Amino acid sequence: MKKFQFASIVVLALFIVSCGGLNKMKKDAQNVKYTVTPSPLELHADSVEVSVTGTIPPKYFNKKVIVEATPVLKWDGGEKAYELKKLQGESVEDNNQVISNAEGGSFNYTSKVPYEEGMRMSDLEIRIKGYVAGKEDKAVDFEPMKVADGVISTPNLVKLDSKGIIGKDKFQRIIPETKYAEILYTIQQSKVRSSEGRTEQMKALKEYIKEVKANERKEFKGVAISSYASPDGAEDLNAPLSEKRGKSAEKFMNRDFRKVDAAKDNENFMTYQATAEDWNGFKELVQASELKDKDLILRVLSMQSDPVQREAEIKNISATYLELAKDILPKLRRSKINVNVDLIGYSDEEIKAIYAQKADSLNVEELLYAATLFEGQDEKLAVYKKASEIYANDWRGFNNAGVVYIEKGDLTNAKAELQKAKSIDATNTIVLNNCAAVQLREGNFAKAEELLTSAAGAGKEVSYNMGIVLIKKADYAGAVASFGDDCSFDAALAKVLNADNSGAAKTIDCSDDKATADGYYLKAVIGARNDDSDMLLNNLRAAVEKNAEMKTAAKTDMEFAKYFANDTFKSIVE
Repeated sequence: MKKFQFASIVVLALFIVSCGGLNKMKKDAQNVKYTVTPSPLELHADSVEVSVTGTIPPKYFNKKVIVEATPVLKWDGGEKAYELKKLQGESVEDNNQVISNAEGGSFNYTSKVPYEEGMRMSDLEIRIKGYVAGKEDKAVDFEPMKVADGVISTPNLVKLDSKGIIGKDKFQRIIPETKYAEILYTIQQSKVRSSEGRTEQMKALKEYIKEVKANERKEFKGVAISSYASPDGAEDLNAPLSEKRGKSAEKFMNRDFRKVDAAKDNENFMTYQATAEDWNGFKELVQASELKDKDLILRVLSMQSDPVQREAEIKNISATYLELAKDILPKLRRSKINVNVDLIGYSDEEIKAIYAQKADSLNVEELLYAATLFEGQDEKLAVYKKASEIYANDWRGFNNAGVVYIEKGDLTNAKAELQKAKSIDATNTIVLNNCAAVQLREGNFAKAEELLTSAAGAGKEVSYNMGIVLIKKADYAGAVASFGDDCSFDAALAKVLNADNSGAAKTIDCSDDKATADGYYLKAVIGARNDDSDMLLNNLRAAVEKNAEMKTAAKTDMEFAKYFANDTFKSIVE
């Protein structure tokens, strides 16, 4: 019995000693120093990460105690706990970090929690529970210790104003046309034979000229004649011969343009150019032929630049030269005639009038162009809807309607139209960008990034949209690179987040948001980060004058924490 009583007394004494050590740890908890990075905390990629370094003094940590430390973000109406950190004394048999009683020690801790809006104005406190190993049910709660204030949520200023790409029309007001024919001559002759005026090619040219004369939407722009001699014979004879052929072709064609005003009023309407020996034409015809020694002839042409030497070596290929004289050379004694005409399309007024009366009489390019003639989104949308109705196999009508719906904020209809465009052309990069633009506005950033990767090369809008994605991923350097030299609010925000305040200020000042509430507010943030009170207060004042709701935002924005007690700041936000 005496032995039992003695053992009980020893256990009780040890318990009292242990509890006494634990209570002492609780009492001296303020001697543990915490360094929080960053402070205030910051929102990045939809979460708030905290890094804590704790420094524990010597003779503080009881050898038999386990401590559970939990950082907690606490705000009005809610709280969010980070993952707990366990530390243990030297005599504890467990797998937690050990802190020496004699020397003290330190620990590093990193964890993150999902962001909630209330965290903007919050306290980060360390909640500690300690207990003697094996006696968790006898745990002692330490007094919570506040170690940081609030969360900077500046990345949430990003505008999800993703950009769509219109499928461009190919409408041309003036469409150039050319009608071609040629006149062939007999060897050493420059006179146009009457038979040349009756060839099928020449008949078609003359019919075309009549058609243009009768069509008020077609205008003659000129006639270009190129005349040649074949590369056989002496060059000093061929040069004047090709010149005479040009003049004869001009005279021949003049008969068809005697009553054409454009020809009468322009002395340069009809021009001719003479080429003494048509070696280029010779090479083309030989390449297209089935001559037995074709390769040999082409080799001579490539190796010899002197025309006399060329002709001599080719003539040495006696059997083949007879074929050349029969089938190739006669085709090179010619004048090539190009009649150039402009087809004049509808004026803007005509297109709008035809669209209103009979839209289906416009071709698809004219109809898509018609949408650019209207200012209002509803009018543009109506044109694109009509285009997709009439030309249902063209992706652009559906795509462009989808873009207008995006701009109107009607994402349901935008998705429906873009899905139709995608069904026509599943890999079209413009359509993929626009599908990504919808996903961005709906907050589906991973899907948007996937689509944008596939849309590479569609236009600068892809890079802009990817910049937004990268801000949401907290890849601020990547976002800056993606925005490039774009002048926009989001491009400026990316530079702020990437610690380039000077570049951010220049970008916002060249953007459309320069004088908006959002633009002024971002410049106030830049002022706070630069510790420039004038820049902060002047721009914040301008922001709330544009939008009074900015007062509420500023009151809880930890970017301005140093100025919460400033009288001028308070006068602006009250």
